[in-house]
Amino acid sequence: MAIEFDFDQPIFVISVAAQLADMHPQTLRQYDRLGLVSPSRAPGKSRRYSQRDVTLLREVQRLSHEGVSLEGIKRILQLENQVAALQRRVSELTVELERRPRALDSRIFAAGTAGDVVSMARGKRPRARSQALMVWRPRGTE
Repeated sequence: MAIEFDFDQPIFVISVAAQLADMHPQTLRQYDRLGLVSPSRAPGKSRRYSQRDVTLLREVQRLSHEGVSLEGIKRILQLENQVAALQRRVSELTVELERRPRALDSRIFAAGTAGDVVSMARGKRPRARSQALMVWRPRGTE
């Protein structure tokens, strides 16, 4: 029987998290104040760190040792979170697109440089020599 570990479960008190991340507890408090790594709060407002938080603390430490400022680290983490959110959204949209009936393919058009309008089938592109402007028209705007 395999035991599953919840990577996001806030189980470590600050002293344990600091030891796991090879840092001083005061450093963890500073990172929390700066918004770099924000642990969960237990009743009584004590910090509780998850394994994901500890991994993030190690990443902050690595970037810091490479000479990145704390503000720089904060921006890097924000951008990484933004990229992850965008990747999740692309996956959601891809699944949604795959579920749509093929009849919607006729709603995609290309306008050529000569002014011609061509209905595009999904996955088809205008001939290599033609330059085309793609126009998208959402449902309900007809």
